[in-house]
Amino acid sequence: MSSPTRILHGLPPLELHQRSRDETQTSPLIPGSQGLEDLAPESLDQAVMLAPPGAVERRYTLALALRALKPRGELIAMAPKEKGGSRLKKELEAFGCTVVESAKRHHRICHVERPEALSGIDGAIAEGAPRIVQGLGLWSQPGVFSWDRVDPGTAALMEVLPPLSGAGADLGCGIGVLAHAVLASPAVTRLHLIDIDRRAVDCARRNVDDPRADFAWGDATSASFEGLDFVVMNPPFHDAGWEAKALGQRFIQAAHGGLRKGGTLWMVANLHLPYEGVLEPLFARVERRGGSGPYKVFEARK
Repeated sequence: MSSPTRILHGLPPLELHQRSRDETQTSPLIPGSQGLEDLAPESLDQAVMLAPPGAVERRYTLALALRALKPRGELIAMAPKEKGGSRLKKELEAFGCTVVESAKRHHRICHVERPEALSGIDGAIAEGAPRIVQGLGLWSQPGVFSWDRVDPGTAALMEVLPPLSGAGADLGCGIGVLAHAVLASPAVTRLHLIDIDRRAVDCARRNVDDPRADFAWGDATSASFEGLDFVVMNPPFHDAGWEAKALGQRFIQAAHGGLRKGGTLWMVANLHLPYEGVLEPLFARVERRGGSGPYKVFEARK
């Protein structure tokens, strides 16, 4: 991939930024994007960024963009006020930048001309980089779903998951926690891991050292698996930080499409999510298999 001179990180509202063909996308949540961390220092003329909501991830991303900009290159960083936008100006000033701030459509927008000398970016990059999480013993990175702990929903699914067999898929695999439980069964012959987050897939490759596993960075809801014996998943129900029940419903439809007749879906969901209305018309048999706390686990046979 050729070195870009202008980047776009994320998908800001079109009212705030009109996208251009000469911008290279760098978000890890958009499959096919270039890695922001791979950009050469002082190589960019402009960076436009919808800054992430998490503080550590946001500072990491801002620091990488500033490192990649040429001196006097332009950074336009924005975020909804309640999702980190109110902190953007101070964070950029802490890196040695002079910031011109404006507000529009509930976003704070910061314009920066990259100074010759920056401060604190190395620390921010180190803090947000991939690492082995103590107590978890797995590679992960701030910004990845449940990056520093086993998600309670995933734990609830693993509590009741029986030994599986044959070929299957882990839709929305994250860093590979659920895959470890699946691959503990010697009767599993293949496990396809797929996730929309490149960082999660990169960590899963490090965490799941098993020749039966393969990995894909992509949208699990449009994956083209066929004839699977099983699917496991803890589907997301947030999109860009907002609750989106339809996202989990699309995961269920994708799982159904990838299974052979008689194949089984094992999934966990929050109690308040109305997935029964999607599962029952699609699958021949749907049963609750326990779950703990605010979670429900389903076994659905096609």
